[in-house]
Amino acid sequence: MNAYQNQEVIQLLQDWQNGDQAALDQLMPLVYAELHRLASRHMAGERQGHTLQTTDLVNEAFLRLVGQPPLDCQDRVHFMAISARIMRNILVDYARARYSARRGGKVVKVPLEEAAEVSVDRAEEMVALDDALDEMAKFDERRSRIIELRFFAGLSVEETAQVLGVSPGTVLREWSLAKAWLQLQISGE
Repeated sequence: MNAYQNQEVIQLLQDWQNGDQAALDQLMPLVYAELHRLASRHMAGERQGHTLQTTDLVNEAFLRLVGQPPLDCQDRVHFMAISARIMRNILVDYARARYSARRGGKVVKVPLEEAAEVSVDRAEEMVALDDALDEMAKFDERRSRIIELRFFAGLSVEETAQVLGVSPGTVLREWSLAKAWLQLQISGE
């Protein structure tokens, strides 16, 4: 995205925050490719023939964005981070529904790296990761957000630092600590 498009995105975000619902409709074509890339990252671990497709995930995220009050987004990166959280919530809701229907609600703890691959067979792992992130957020919201931004949204260290308003060094330190804590939680050790 060039500097002009980035400024246009920022202006449309501000217009949307000020109550202009049409601004969101103008915004979507500008960020659709990035949202699709983000959804593709989320869907990369899915099996062939999965009932939830990348485009469905983008569209569902857009519907959730439209259905809520305007967000407080500072810039394009922040908008993408919020979109990543919405996509994570959609996938976790989907995984919970599928897992509950197939397994009766029993959750199994697994390593963090394996939990990234979401499929019907791996739904319980996505639920375990989501539960662990929610638990982390209760006592350390920033570390939880770092995991979400880096792991789910695929943001770089610099982009994550920009969204959170901290230094890249802080992101790296807290990323390491958060991953270690999550690994312990998910593995059940």
